[in-house]
This record gives sequence, structure tokens and C-alpha cells, in this order.
Amino acid sequence: MLRTSVVYLLILVGVRLCGKREVGQMTPFDLVLLLLLSNSVQNAMTGSDTSLGGGIAAAITLFFLNTMVADFAGLNRRFRKLVQGSPSMLIHNGEVVEAHMAKEHVSMDELERALREHGIATVADVSIGVLEVDGSMSFLRFEDVKETAPHPHKRRWVRKPE
Repeated sequence: MLRTSVVYLLILVGVRLCGKREVGQMTPFDLVLLLLLSNSVQNAMTGSDTSLGGGIAAAITLFFLNTMVADFAGLNRRFRKLVQGSPSMLIHNGEVVEAHMAKEHVSMDELERALREHGIATVADVSIGVLEVDGSMSFLRFEDVKETAPHPHKRRWVRKPE
């Protein structure tokens, strides 16, 4: 159980550091890494015990640890942020935030594809674009945002009170 716990924590930290991607958004090399990683740590979890009982003990330990991490993350915001990360703003006021795109390893092609999936023609139409902690992208158009946040390319005439 100790070996499995150590490997679980190592993989959890490694996956967290690799960034945000939905399972459906995995590239072929992400999938290959995941498969090879699981194969490479198998012996570290079970040691020389290749019996059915050893495999069951490792599986039960993994389920238990995953449940405990999820439960604690639900109760503790700081731990949840550490484990899950926080959303990253990719678009702000119609402009791409290049530094966040680079940090999250999101290409312009991926961003444009997500915009098309949401029925948005250009980045200039987006008030806020966010890479969520689960790897999905969400967007708010300027017309979806309150009147207090005007489109930067459109002038808003406001009547002065008399």
C-alpha cells in the first residue's frame, strides 16, 4: 500500500504539472505518455508481488487515495487549487493573452478551433476567454457581458445627467 501511495502522489503531481487538457483533447503523444507511464510504474506499485491479490491491493489503494484526495479537495479550497489548478484567462477584451497561452501550451489553432465550436468568428468578439481547470475553454462575448463593460472597439455614447 505504501508503494502504491507514493506512486499515486508522484503521478498526481506529474499530471498536475503537465497542464490542463480534457481526455478528449489528448494528443497522440499525451496518450502514449499516459500508457507508458502506467506501464512503467506498475512494478513500483506491486513490487515482486505479481499475484492477483497484489494487483487487487494496489487497485483498492488507488481507489481509496483518489476518493480521499477528491473529498479533501472538496473541503479545502487551498488544497483544491493546488491539486486542480486554477482557470487561466486566454482572451481579455478581444485580445489574446500570449503569456497565458504559452504557459498553458495552447496553440492559436486550438484556440480558434474552440472559438468555432462555440460559434464565435473571431477573438475580437470575445470579452473573456478562459481555459478551465478541466481543460475545456469557455467564452463570454461582449454582448453577454453587462452594459458596464463595453466592447473596446465600439464607442458608447452616454448621456450626461442634467
